[in-house]
Amino acid sequence: MKKTGADILVQCLLNEGVEIVFGCPGGANLPIYDAMYRAGVRHILVRHEQGGAHMADGYARATGKVGCCMATSGPGATNLVTGLGTANMDSVPVVAITGQVKSWLIGNDAFQEADVVGITRPVTKHNYLVKNVDELAQTIKDAFHIARTGRPGAVLVDIPSDVQLAETEFIQPREVSLPGYKPRVEGHPGQIQRAIDALNAAERPVLYVGGGAISSGACPELLELAEKGRIPVTCTTMGLGAFPGGHELSLGMLGMHGSQYANNAVQDSDLLIAVGARFDDRVTGQPETFAPQAKKIHIDIDPAAISKTVPVDIPIVGDVRDVLVQFNRQINREEPTEWLNQIEKWRRQHPLKWKSEDGKLLPQYVIHRISEMTQGNAIVASDVGQHQMWVGQYYRFNRPRHFLQSGGLGTMGFGLPAAIGAAFAGLPDPVVCISGDGSIQMCIQEFATAVYHRLPVKLFIINNGHLGMVRQWQELFYGNRIMASDMTGNPDFARVAEAYGAVGLHVEHAEEVDAAIDKALSTKDNLVVVDFIVEPYENVWPMVKPGTAINDMMGTISEMA
Repeated sequence: MKKTGADILVQCLLNEGVEIVFGCPGGANLPIYDAMYRAGVRHILVRHEQGGAHMADGYARATGKVGCCMATSGPGATNLVTGLGTANMDSVPVVAITGQVKSWLIGNDAFQEADVVGITRPVTKHNYLVKNVDELAQTIKDAFHIARTGRPGAVLVDIPSDVQLAETEFIQPREVSLPGYKPRVEGHPGQIQRAIDALNAAERPVLYVGGGAISSGACPELLELAEKGRIPVTCTTMGLGAFPGGHELSLGMLGMHGSQYANNAVQDSDLLIAVGARFDDRVTGQPETFAPQAKKIHIDIDPAAISKTVPVDIPIVGDVRDVLVQFNRQINREEPTEWLNQIEKWRRQHPLKWKSEDGKLLPQYVIHRISEMTQGNAIVASDVGQHQMWVGQYYRFNRPRHFLQSGGLGTMGFGLPAAIGAAFAGLPDPVVCISGDGSIQMCIQEFATAVYHRLPVKLFIINNGHLGMVRQWQELFYGNRIMASDMTGNPDFARVAEAYGAVGLHVEHAEEVDAAIDKALSTKDNLVVVDFIVEPYENVWPMVKPGTAINDMMGTISEMA
C-alpha cells in the first residue's frame, strides 16, 4: 500500500519513539501536520520556533531521549537556528523537521524560501534535504541514529512540500550503516591501562567532569571511581549533578566562577582526569597555565575533542561509562590523606559564600533558599548571565539531568522554554526556571504555552535591572563605563504573568522570599512567576580575570577555621 511522504514521516517518528513534537505550522509543512492529526501525534503549538527548539532540547536533557521540533520554511526554519546551535554545542540529541518550498522552486527566491540546510550546516551535527520520497524513511532513521549516538547532537531534515505529498510504497528502513560514521565505544585497552597505572601512582589526582558523563549514563561508575580512589571531583556547569554536590569529595564547579578550592586543586594536581569534558576556555583560563604540574588523561567519545585546546598525555577515545567500568575493575591505591587535607584547608580558607548586608535582597540568598526548599531535587533550567553562575555556585545538584542550561552557546532565552520542555516529560520532580530580567524577555511569549497547558513550572526571575554580567564586566574591565546594560523600561513581570493567565508575585524583601517560593512550589496546575527585585550591583565572586590562570581569582572570601 502506498503512503504519502507526510504519512511515511509520521510513521517513522512513531517508530523512533517520538512522544511529543514541539512546533509551529505553515504552508510548507501543512501535509505533515495533517498526517500528524490523522495519526494522533501529540503536538505542542509554540509561540515562536526558537522556543520550540529549546523545548525539544529541554525535553531531551531531562529525559535522555531525542527531542523533536518542527517548523515551516523560510523564517520558521531560520528561527530554529539558535535552538539547534544551543543543543549541538551541548551535545543534546534533537531532530528538527522543516518544511521546504516545492522542489522545483528551490533556488528561485520563492515565497518563504531559505536555504536552511546551508544555514544550519555549521550549527548541526548533520543535516539533510530530502528530494525523493523513496529516500525519506531511511533518512529519518539515519537522522535519529546520528542524533543519539557518538557525541549526541542536533540533526535537521528539510522536506519540500511536494515530497511530503508524493506517494510511494513504505519500506521499513534497513539498519543504519553510514560509511565514515562509526563512533568508537570501547576505549583502547593499552591507553586505559596506561591511565590506570598513572592513577594508581598519583599523589594528587582530581576528576574533572563534564556533561559527557551525564550523556553516557556514567554517573554510578563515576561515584564508584571517586570513592574507591578517594579522588576529589570538580564539575563544569554542564557536569553539575553528575556527582552528588553534597558528597565530601565534591569540589563543586571550577573555572571562571568556580570555587577557589576547586581551582587550587586542579592547578596543584599531579594527575587530572577529564571525564566527558572539553577543556572549555571558561574552565581553563589561559590554556598554557592550566594544571601545569598534572599529567592529563582525557576520556571522550569525540576524537575531535582530544587535545583541541589543551594537550593531553593519555587520550582515551570511547564511551565514558564503558571506560570507567574498566577503571573501577583495576583501581588500587591508598587514600591520599595529605592531598585531601590540603584541599580541606583550602575549602576552609576560601569558602564559597556571600556577604550579607542588612536591607538588601541578594540573589545568592534567593537561590540558596530555592535549593533548600526544593531539597536539591528540582529540575532547574536557567538562562545565561550572573544568575546562571549563582545557580552553579549555590544550588546543590545531587542528581544528573537536573540542571538544564546553555553551557556552550550561552543562549539567553533558553531557560523558560527548556523548563516547559522538561515539564512535558512528566517527571516527578518539580520544574523550576531561574532567569534574569534580560534573559526572560527573549522568549517571554512562551508564558502562553505554559499557561495553556496548565504546566506547573515555577519561574523565578532574579531581577537586578541590568544585563548583569555585562554590567559586571564593564565595571571591572571597562572603567565602570556602563553602556547599554541598564534595563530601565522593564515591565512589571508579575502583571505580565497575570495578563497571560499565570500567577504573578512580586518580592523585594528577604523576609518575603520563603512565602513566595512556597506559593510557587505548592501551585500544581499553573505557571507561577516570582519577580525577585534584588540588589542591582551585586557581582559574581570569585572570578578569574580573562586571560589569567584559574587560581588567580578576584573576590574570594578568606577565612580560617
